[in-house]
Amino acid sequence: MMDRRILFPLLLVLLVLTVLTSLALGRYPVGPREIVRFLAHAVFGMSEPDTGGLETLRTVLVYIRIPRIVGAMLVGTALAVSGAVLQSVFINPLVSPRLLGILAGASFGAALGTVLSLSWVAVQAISSIFGIVAVLVAVGLAGLYRGDRILLLVLGGIISTELFNSLFFLMKYLADPYSQLPIITYWFMGGFALADAKTTLVLFFPIVAGVLALLLLSPYLNVLTMGEEEARSLGVNTKALRMTFILISTVISSLTVAVCGMLGWVGLVIPHMGRMLVGPDNRVFLPVTAVLGAIFVLVVDDVSRLLFQVETPLGILTALFGVPVFALILRNARKGWGQWS
Repeated sequence: MMDRRILFPLLLVLLVLTVLTSLALGRYPVGPREIVRFLAHAVFGMSEPDTGGLETLRTVLVYIRIPRIVGAMLVGTALAVSGAVLQSVFINPLVSPRLLGILAGASFGAALGTVLSLSWVAVQAISSIFGIVAVLVAVGLAGLYRGDRILLLVLGGIISTELFNSLFFLMKYLADPYSQLPIITYWFMGGFALADAKTTLVLFFPIVAGVLALLLLSPYLNVLTMGEEEARSLGVNTKALRMTFILISTVISSLTVAVCGMLGWVGLVIPHMGRMLVGPDNRVFLPVTAVLGAIFVLVVDDVSRLLFQVETPLGILTALFGVPVFALILRNARKGWGQWS
């Protein structure tokens, strides 16, 4: 483990550098001088003789790249923190928003709202509701049987994911091929091509509020990881606390579907990276995981924009990174939670 007092400031510096790099990269390259020139004009009102060039720069940065960068940081933070919280709540190193079916349920809800031509707000509400339903299905199925708790929850999540994936594909079949199908396909593949300032701004407040709530509640999460009996002996209402963590984590991870679609592996892989860096204390672990998630999704999005002439779906790139890491996790899972503490 690294020194916590050094690691977090280093991660913040790395995040700032990643943001600046993301501002510069793209089909329309923007150099450091142009970024400084634009910020000087926008923040300090400094005069700019080349108004045409400044307007082009404003269009590229304000209307395309900044919303995309903010959206990527929101998604990375939300998925990483929700995955970390769910792993701690269930004391299960294999849990993630995708594995529990949350993202599949949220994607089905969003597709259903789109097919029914509901308003954007209604689509987000239905998406969150079905994300909650999906995790209840996974946990409920796992609770029906006796056996290995970790394995049963994973199997329950697989069943829930396949159920809502099937319903999602049904919505694809029923969708209008011109006005609805492209949006639904985009949600399944994952990406920030459709992220705009309006979507990012509306989702900024609930996602940030949810993440902050989880960070503030992190000491109680430490109590839950001690086990049911130990937590109750300390006077903690474990049932209410557990449901609170699950609800907040499900809502913020479901909301990410509106920004980038169904983006897997972030909520599984990044928490393990954070835990290996700083240990299992959620008071330190969650903030580190939040920053790591933001950096990771930003970097992957940069790669998706530059890898080929056509933008590569983000879900493909996160899977290419996540699959080998997940294989490593499975190899060590039999050693128990302590292996990841």
